[in-house]
Amino acid sequence: LERRRAEGKLSNLQLKLLQSPLSGAIGIGHTRWATHGRPNEINAHPHATERLAVVHNGIIENFRELKAELQAHGIRFETETDTEVVAQAVSHAMAQGLGPVAAVAATLPRLRGAFALGFLFAGESDLLIGARHGAPLAIGYGAGETYLGSDALALAPFTDAITYLEEGDWAILTREGAEIRDIAGAVVTRPRQIIAAQAYRVDKGNHRHFMAKEIHEQPEVVGRTLAHYVDLAESRVALPEALPFDFARLSRLTITACGTAYYAGLVAKYWFEKLARLPVEIDVASEARYREAPLAADGLTLVISQSGETADTLASLRYAKGQGQPTLAIVNVATSTIAREASAVLPTLAGPEIGVASTKAFSCQLTVLLCLAIAAGRARGTLSLAEEARLVDALITVPGLMAEAVKQEGEIERLAREIAKARDVLYLGRGTAYPMALEGALKLKEISYIHAEGYAAGELKHGPIALIDESVPVIVIAPHDAIF
Repeated sequence: LERRRAEGKLSNLQLKLLQSPLSGAIGIGHTRWATHGRPNEINAHPHATERLAVVHNGIIENFRELKAELQAHGIRFETETDTEVVAQAVSHAMAQGLGPVAAVAATLPRLRGAFALGFLFAGESDLLIGARHGAPLAIGYGAGETYLGSDALALAPFTDAITYLEEGDWAILTREGAEIRDIAGAVVTRPRQIIAAQAYRVDKGNHRHFMAKEIHEQPEVVGRTLAHYVDLAESRVALPEALPFDFARLSRLTITACGTAYYAGLVAKYWFEKLARLPVEIDVASEARYREAPLAADGLTLVISQSGETADTLASLRYAKGQGQPTLAIVNVATSTIAREASAVLPTLAGPEIGVASTKAFSCQLTVLLCLAIAAGRARGTLSLAEEARLVDALITVPGLMAEAVKQEGEIERLAREIAKARDVLYLGRGTAYPMALEGALKLKEISYIHAEGYAAGELKHGPIALIDESVPVIVIAPHDAIF
């Protein structure tokens, strides 16, 4: 087994490969943010022993106990990561006489957490093993070649024939195909599907970063999403499929999501309660999944996720299903686990979002949520046809307004250069602008590493005002609406 790894951007790895090329007909690779240990080359993937190499998405929750057990057997660790524990555990099983497949089979039940794994073995030029537990994993099929990847997007340059592993599945791959086994070890069949051609169109175009490109794509993708949910000729919302519940009969809507998707849900709470007079409860999925909140049979759980694979959101979806509630998912990946498990799906048509910080997917989530709130208002008799037409006509103007906003990039950059000098920034908003203030603060933290907080405008006087001095910029989101 030979490895080439590098810290930082892929261009660093590319340079290393030019200087020291790899040869072979089988391999694994991974780009990954550090979750355990410092982000350096030693902790970079793949992790390897003399017998195997492994790549890993997710977190092994019980890695400390497993590491201590392996160290007691005299095994030395080179890294600070949870992933190396998996590599060493499978290697230890092979040292006891097990073959690669049996060693993985013996190790997987001992791992706790949400993870996807890919294994490559020394001396095995026609064998890869993949395992899925709480994180997505897909198999791609070619002519005399088989691929393993985190999703269809990763495999799109190589094949359009995909099988998604289900929860607890693991697979033995050779060039001729794949044998899939379930969590009990029984051989199972999973459906093969053809992915959409749009997954191939992933490049930065004329932009320096994917995030910049995706910001500029917002007018196009919001327009595309609107066309999917709105009858432009009639100025009314026309959902693409019938929903397996009646908005008029719902007593409550429960929204759950994480990060940016959660803030989209917070905006939607205002819309559903105002337009449809439907009570809304919303919680971050990482809390909702553990609260075990009572869910009424005449309620609806709405989950929001760009990838459709967010582990906490998926757990919340499964909890709601276990409570007998219908579930509705708003996702950007129609083949994702959340999409497959929800009672109904409303896709956002944002296209692949490569940037770590969500931009166009957030805008499309808001688009779908507002269309859904309008549909709920009509079903519950709280919106007239004329009011629906007024809202839809306003919605139709949004892509054009977005295009105008993007043209202000030069002015925005000048402001950004001033804000970049700050150590702390406050965002303020009222009504639907309050969740937008939270989202703005999240984006600034994520992208610039500047400390930022979002507050409801009326709460500034209840403590946060003490933080403000001449060095703290305050960004107020105050659109011309019923409040301003």
